[in-house]
Amino acid sequence: MNRLSAVVLASPLMQPLPPLHTFAEEALDARALTSHRDGKPWVGQLGLTMTTEEGKAAARAIAIDLMGTLQAAAGGDLGRVKRIVKVMSLVNSTASFTEQHLVTNGCSELLGEVFGDAGKHARSAFGVAQIPMGACVEIELIAELSA
Repeated sequence: MNRLSAVVLASPLMQPLPPLHTFAEEALDARALTSHRDGKPWVGQLGLTMTTEEGKAAARAIAIDLMGTLQAAAGGDLGRVKRIVKVMSLVNSTASFTEQHLVTNGCSELLGEVFGDAGKHARSAFGVAQIPMGACVEIELIAELSA
């Protein structure tokens, strides 16, 4: 996957987390909090201490980490990703912040760049009062893998 190689060169994958669930050895449910490359949570609240663009960059960083999890679950072969089924994003935001969907675009756009049509997915983006460790974004991804 040349598109993934370009992303990895720009932002190396962190140590992948194990998937939360694997269903029928073909579907994967993985979740990640946003973190800096040093592994510390990317802390902040959209609408108070962070801009929409900063949140979008955080969501993109999560997508990179989730692809590392996908790669590990697929035995090192991202070519086994048949499709990204769904992305669900939680955005730590103030009550007046209304651009959660734009923050989540950071993840969705990168998945589309890397996987093409297989990266198109259903998604939800929610504003929440807080996320564990004060992280600014948490994303859950469901993907279908070929056998």
